[in-house]
Amino acid sequence: MSIIRKCLFPAAGYGTRFLPVTKSMPKEMLPLVNKPLIQYGVEEAMAAGITDMALVTGRGKRALEDHFDISYELEHQIAGTAKEAALTEIRHIIDVCTFSYTRQIEMKGLGHAILTGETLVGDHPFAVVLADDYCVTEDAGVLSQMVALYEKHQCSIVAIEEVSADETHKYGVIAGDREADDLYRVRDMVEKPDPESAPSNLAIIGRYILTPDIFTILRDTPPGRNGELQITDALMSQAREGRVLAYRFRGRRFDCGSVEGFIEATNYNYQHVYGAVQ
Repeated sequence: MSIIRKCLFPAAGYGTRFLPVTKSMPKEMLPLVNKPLIQYGVEEAMAAGITDMALVTGRGKRALEDHFDISYELEHQIAGTAKEAALTEIRHIIDVCTFSYTRQIEMKGLGHAILTGETLVGDHPFAVVLADDYCVTEDAGVLSQMVALYEKHQCSIVAIEEVSADETHKYGVIAGDREADDLYRVRDMVEKPDPESAPSNLAIIGRYILTPDIFTILRDTPPGRNGELQITDALMSQAREGRVLAYRFRGRRFDCGSVEGFIEATNYNYQHVYGAVQ
């Protein structure tokens, strides 16, 4: 069994880049062909040995809870038909996993969303998945790769990838000392820097493993960029003590928080995943 038992999904954001559809539907429920983004994230966590899923939601997000629940009327209507097979995966998830939910009343940044999830996580190391970062790999999933690293190093870990200089303003960016071809000991971390002030082109994506002391650090961290509580600021407190690793993961990431990335991921999924299981 994995040493990481809980995965936190911050899912309270408004998804304004996809308006008007996200006016009434969570962006995490946007489908890549026929499966919502949030389900891909949950499946990645399950593949890493995690079965306790904790979701930080907000107003208008009830569809997330409904998706990970049994729909008795629907199942009755399609019972005994070929359509029943389409529910096999989600039924397995519901059977195997436990889901818990809490609401983020105000949107005050990713750090605040993670802090809101403390009541669901407790005093345990935990994973964080941002569902609009859709990742595909040829072997172990990104979270599985990171769990294996955590079992060895026992410290906070962020997933990173190289981005072009003109994209650093979209991400948290790290600088660090290389410990292996794909692993860095973080010594600096900046939230959404301009290209001229970015410490590197290594950008943090939506996969984290965090030690539980991050909650105490977050409570003591003042608001940062845009007046929001930034997880990068809290992680810097750990990094000053050498307790944060940055991992350049094996795989490919699609930014499904943008329209362009979402369309690219949909096309990829249709060609490489959906067709393969039909």
